[in-house]
Amino acid sequence: MARPGGNPELKKYHFLQKYDWSEPCTEKMTLRLPASMKAAIKAGKIKDWQEVARKALAAALGEKKKAPSQTGGKKS
Repeated sequence: MARPGGNPELKKYHFLQKYDWSEPCTEKMTLRLPASMKAAIKAGKIKDWQEVARKALAAALGEKKKAPSQTGGKKS
């Protein structure tokens, strides 16, 4: 039973995970890179750069079997 005053269409507006990793991506790290690379990323030259970095790190660690597939992230 939904609480009174709640959103009756909650499923329509809930968060959808974009990628299927075997575990949640909750940890943070700092990365040092040249100013030109940062400027290129900020300019949008790499779409979804965070996921590109995660996949590159997973590949470097030899976890290709754990690399996610994109779920689309579209609302249904």
